[in-house]
Amino acid sequence: MTATAITIGERLIKPGQRADVDIPLPSLYTQSPVFLPVQVRHGHRAGPTLFVTAAIHGDEINGVEIIRRLMGVKALRHLRGTLLAVPVVNTYGFVRQSRYLPDRRDLNRCFPGSEKGSLAARLAMTLMREVVERSTHGIDLHTGAAHRENLPQIRTALDTDQDLKGLAAAFGAPVILNSELRDGSLRAAAADRGIPLLVYEAGEALRFDEIAIRAGLRGIIAVMRHLGMLRATAGLRLRPFSEPVVARASLWVRANQSGLLRSLTRLGAQVNRGDRLGVIADVFRHEAEPVWAPESGVVIGRTNLPLVTEGEAIYHIARFGQLDAAAETVERFQSAFAPSPAFDATSAVGRPSRGPQNPSTDPGVQNG
Repeated sequence: MTATAITIGERLIKPGQRADVDIPLPSLYTQSPVFLPVQVRHGHRAGPTLFVTAAIHGDEINGVEIIRRLMGVKALRHLRGTLLAVPVVNTYGFVRQSRYLPDRRDLNRCFPGSEKGSLAARLAMTLMREVVERSTHGIDLHTGAAHRENLPQIRTALDTDQDLKGLAAAFGAPVILNSELRDGSLRAAAADRGIPLLVYEAGEALRFDEIAIRAGLRGIIAVMRHLGMLRATAGLRLRPFSEPVVARASLWVRANQSGLLRSLTRLGAQVNRGDRLGVIADVFRHEAEPVWAPESGVVIGRTNLPLVTEGEAIYHIARFGQLDAAAETVERFQSAFAPSPAFDATSAVGRPSRGPQNPSTDPGVQNG
């Protein structure tokens, strides 16, 4: 079936067209204009409409690079349906290298928003009206907070929507964390409108993580194939590595004292109850206290900052029914997506290089 024209902002986009649409947002107090950038790829044939968003938290930049590479994948020429990509939702925080908006609001607690509310509410409403409510499915890209690193994982409420299980499995992150909806989040607002949405968490704020970026790119393409938006024969092959494992519960290990943390546990490591995860030392004395694992599981998040305060969350452990199988899945994933010794990071940001120039040549994503 042939697709029909769509309108984003005030821009008419015909089937087979690609367009970059800048939707006006409230200006800065210097009167400098601010826009919500929407990159549109509208296929010739009718199909699902998938939105992909990044930098809802302005310092979470891995998703910005994932979308940059996604829009350069050659297989999008054969797109069925529509792809709506917003590489930077929170422009205000992005230019300030901040998670928050200028008024310190967390945008991901302000959905669905309001036309007459705060800056965050107005931005949330614009994204909902122009992008989310026009879509059938969504993927929201996130990282850990400042100095906190997340193992690539999908977070979704598996018990609320059967479609989400298939989408989460198709994405191919090593871990799927069953996560309840939070009031004011984009995920909750999408669920209220019957739009299945995956949240991809990977890496650390204000840092590029090549494994997280490559895995995110592969995951989005895999979801598009699952939805029938891209054909398996459209010049694209995905390397399988293992089936993701579902964690029904997780817990944070918190510091029992303030001091200097010397971490002994890498991200993705399998730990058993009673294992020593690290050591917190007193800054001025020779006293030190071990950090023990309260439960067995896989470390899916941790702090990278050695300075810790009593009560601070320092390790995030996901629990699984079959721990050995889960740990093996994570290990296979990390091996599959680790950059090779010859990897040239300059090629990932569009600068000349002898290394791979096409974003779809990343490990896990190949042009056939």
